[in-house]
Amino acid sequence: MRHDKAAMVIELARRMAASAEGLTLTEMASEMGVGRRTVERMRDAVLALYPAAEEVSDPPTKRWRIRGGLSAFEQAPTAEELLELTKAAQALRLAGEPARAQALESLERKIKSATRSTALNRLAPDLEALVRAETIAVQAGPRPSADEAMLAAIRGAILAERPLDFTYSRPGAEARRRSVAPCGLMFGRANYLVAADRESGRIQTFRLDRMSAVAAGEGSARPPAGFDLSAFANRSFGIYQDEVEEVVLRVTPDGAAEARAWRWHPTQTLMDLPDGGVEVRFTASGMRELAWHLFTWGEQVEIVAPQRLKAVMAGELAAARRALDRAEAGAD
Repeated sequence: MRHDKAAMVIELARRMAASAEGLTLTEMASEMGVGRRTVERMRDAVLALYPAAEEVSDPPTKRWRIRGGLSAFEQAPTAEELLELTKAAQALRLAGEPARAQALESLERKIKSATRSTALNRLAPDLEALVRAETIAVQAGPRPSADEAMLAAIRGAILAERPLDFTYSRPGAEARRRSVAPCGLMFGRANYLVAADRESGRIQTFRLDRMSAVAAGEGSARPPAGFDLSAFANRSFGIYQDEVEEVVLRVTPDGAAEARAWRWHPTQTLMDLPDGGVEVRFTASGMRELAWHLFTWGEQVEIVAPQRLKAVMAGELAAARRALDRAEAGAD
């Protein structure tokens, strides 16, 4: 068996050991990127090499898993894997997310403690060199915050399907006590709790840095039936949720190459234009965040639709103009 095929068999074994319920042949083929016959041969090789591998009946199909995990030799991390884990923790800490960074750093220590000392000694020089050679570029923007106790309270309420009680403070408004059905967390330029109103079921978002006295409440509180957090997040261009509209942008030939490589939105479609430009279409809410983003494209992007996005962009331009005029008047 060639080296690449042996590596694929070991990788399939890792995935089978990582799944508590086991994997079907269809799931194996999808995860490994191979056809049905190939994955059947790989599964047979895993069954022959790993005595702990077992078949699990799951009508109308079958699943296979490896109970008890794999040995330290087979699970030894690479320098690149440890590097990415280290960088992810560094990025969270630089972004003002110490609780989430600490969780990754704890995972890194557990992985290293479960790795044989000979493997760690072999990895150490490469890992040290890669850490020195790569860094995180810190970008301007808000510093989202969520302390460990708050995250633990929110996650605990979600797992227990209990209501979440907290005090919410908005700028210019009186703080008020809220009790909601927590649906999930969205992390980004700001961190948000996504929750449903316990009476109407309406989905709302709450900034974590405006929440205090967070605790699980009494009783039961579940997300609305069929709610999908990923689908909810994909509605918006950024975080803010408002009316969903069809967005049409035209990018000039000068910016077309960058636009084609840009991830605008999960629903995006791109169409080449006769002049060498490109038309970008997607369906989203959050026109103010989109307008802020379009500032970075300068004259390379024309807003075709919707009209509301044009109005929001005009308002943001006017606000920027007023701020500049005040600064110039103050300098006189």
